[in-house]
Amino acid sequence: MKKATIIGLGRSGIAAAKLLIKHGYLVNISDSNHNFQMETQQQELVRLGINVKLGDKFTPTTEDLLVVSPGVPWDIAPLVKARAMGIDTIGEMELAWRYLQDIPWVAITGTNGKTTTTALTDAIFKAAGLATIGCGNIGFAACELALLETKPAWIIAEISSYQIESTFTLKPQIGVWTTLTPDHLARHKTVDNYAAIKAKLLHNSHHQILNGDDRYLSDLGKSDWHEATWTSVSGKQQLRGNPESGIWIEDNWVMFRDERVLPADSLKMPGDHNLQNLLMAVGIAKLAGIENEAIASAVTTFPGVAHRLEYVCTYKGVDYINDSKATNYDAADVGLTAVKAPVILIAGGEAKEGDDLAWLATINQKAAGVLLIGNAGTQFADRLRSVGYTSFEIVETMANAVTRSSTLATQHQAKVVLLSPACASFDQYTSFEHRGDDFRQLCQALV
Repeated sequence: MKKATIIGLGRSGIAAAKLLIKHGYLVNISDSNHNFQMETQQQELVRLGINVKLGDKFTPTTEDLLVVSPGVPWDIAPLVKARAMGIDTIGEMELAWRYLQDIPWVAITGTNGKTTTTALTDAIFKAAGLATIGCGNIGFAACELALLETKPAWIIAEISSYQIESTFTLKPQIGVWTTLTPDHLARHKTVDNYAAIKAKLLHNSHHQILNGDDRYLSDLGKSDWHEATWTSVSGKQQLRGNPESGIWIEDNWVMFRDERVLPADSLKMPGDHNLQNLLMAVGIAKLAGIENEAIASAVTTFPGVAHRLEYVCTYKGVDYINDSKATNYDAADVGLTAVKAPVILIAGGEAKEGDDLAWLATINQKAAGVLLIGNAGTQFADRLRSVGYTSFEIVETMANAVTRSSTLATQHQAKVVLLSPACASFDQYTSFEHRGDDFRQLCQALV
């Protein structure tokens, strides 16, 4: 009997273990953590014949297969050793592909914009009557789809750099690269390394769609990706590669290869970045052969995605908007740019590396006040002072920020209170969703 070890007792790790048990493997799961919730999961998995080792320092031995969960760094010593020993070492996404490669995949990657593009694409496919399921960073773990009795017609996968890093044979029908800005550098070390991982997925795709308005991707397009479908909200003249095969906006129409598809203002989400998400989703749909009527129907009724410029409520004439997914400077700059000024901005959390100058410039232009929460409060205060911005307060917690925001909004006649943190959430929350949910509940309590 073949032996497999799964590194990481998360959703993807559990799905991978169940899939391998189904296909006759002897399966172990190893996780360095140990808590009560994990003990409960351990007991459930043992009943399925899966051995779970908690508080375990994994060392490769006689495994035939090693499956790594996305959160586990690819270059840790045990994995380097396993590869040197010739053990088949892969990620959960790669494992899923091995059992689902007879189904066409759409694979969407990028620093920002992945989730909205993925959700909108899924809505369009469903409007066309195609059975689709989202997986990866959105919806199911990929291996969960391989366990289904009835498989979808298409798989729509949001794929992070962590997942691509440990994927080798995945060949999507359509690969999409939304944006590229510095992120996850603690793991990938350099922007070039980060970009190369993203590029690998696109190179393996039958069709490629790239954001022609992204500065980094546009520079790549000067020497490569000539056969790709490039997008631009600024018109056909801005397209890289072969403009005749691109998708752009012209006189408020989304144009795909000189064909009018639908009015661009059919999408009700604010900001040019969401128009980019629209272009990429429409490009995917057209390459998949979906009719314009289904595309228009889905886009017109698309409600948006939680935690991504999500409208929460209106209180005393001020809109409260949840952009908790903005976990880096570029995403936060996009969110702040998209909403109406003047703005009361709530920012902070666990700071990341990156270039904050564009974000700080937008704060100077649009923010009537900034409320700083979490561990980054002092650091952000120093950065704001350095660019001459002084209308900020360190309030520490989300509850304090929401309460104070109402008063400041009245004082400054602000149109919007925006949570767009430019930070990870792990100093005070378990995830950006947890943070956004807290903000939403606090705002609704005001009303």
